[in-house]
Amino acid sequence: MPILGIIASSITGGLSTTAYESITTTTLGTATATITFSSIPATYQHLQIRVLARSDRSAGVDIISMNMNSDTGNNYSDHLVYGDGANVQTDRNSTYATINIQRLASDNLSANIFSDFVIDILDYADTNKYKTIRYLGGYDANGSGRVNLGSGLWQNTSAVTTITLTSAYSSNYKQYSSFALYGIKG
Repeated sequence: MPILGIIASSITGGLSTTAYESITTTTLGTATATITFSSIPATYQHLQIRVLARSDRSAGVDIISMNMNSDTGNNYSDHLVYGDGANVQTDRNSTYATINIQRLASDNLSANIFSDFVIDILDYADTNKYKTIRYLGGYDANGSGRVNLGSGLWQNTSAVTTITLTSAYSSNYKQYSSFALYGIKG
């Protein structure tokens, strides 16, 4: 089973594959800075985004930032644990303008290194509570990769109808990066 399939299965608790419906997939023909999923139907219990991507940032690592319904107010918080095999670090961010889904492989790594992430947005259409986000991902760079595990909160009761994924460092997602949005049945 591919790594992305193992990650997807572990995050969603082993739901059957018939519980998922593909809403849309985008594979980049050219580099772009932002991916937006819009007009998301409110017909599922949860949403899942599967990302296989790389950044064109030339130094360090890049960070995927995510917002919902174009909300860039300080309505997001997140918790993150990440490690590289030798070190483990934690971050806690509150009242930010985005959810930061960190450590996207970038151009300072070998050209064939892509990050993969699975991002779950729970109860996205429920207008009675805030939206919980959880994610798992990382990359393997022949012994120098990273793994990330995080959770976040969008402090808004609106149904999620638009999701935007952007680089935190104003760089682009490289050609062949792929982004898929799935609806998860209840």
